[in-house]
Amino acid sequence: MLLRHGKSDWDAGAATDFERPLAPRGRKAVKRMGQWLRAQDLIPDYIISSPAERARHTTRRLCRFAKISDSRIAWEPNIYETDLDALLAVIAHCSRDWSRVLLVGHNPGLEYLVRYLADESIKNWDAHNLMPTTALAQLEMPDDWTQLAPGSARIIAITRARELPDT
Repeated sequence: MLLRHGKSDWDAGAATDFERPLAPRGRKAVKRMGQWLRAQDLIPDYIISSPAERARHTTRRLCRFAKISDSRIAWEPNIYETDLDALLAVIAHCSRDWSRVLLVGHNPGLEYLVRYLADESIKNWDAHNLMPTTALAQLEMPDDWTQLAPGSARIIAITRARELPDT
């Protein structure tokens, strides 16, 4: 599963892009997504997140509302401001003991990754706005994640928090 961080607060006065926090709208959306994950029984075995403030806050808030232990989180600097090859390398290092992994990151990287991995199933999704903030892409992946080829995964669903009911 791939999750783009919640809507960030551009007016928060953060000194750097890395330090930009979630906006109130982003916090609300992440809460909805966390509750939805729990209700759908889509709890990941492991979470790999960008350490940027908005991704970190997204990950911790998602875990709180999905009732996921923080012990399942790894902070991975190679997810922030990265390219497709770096994201593929992060996935390649996932343990084979984990059947469901959640990667929390940023655009454009996550969108590039979804487009790279997706087979013809991508035609079922809005290609112009594939991964808006707090969007979750669920992919059916091949067994071996060490050498993922283009089109090697099938999109099961893309769920956008803004489409989920308020709780």
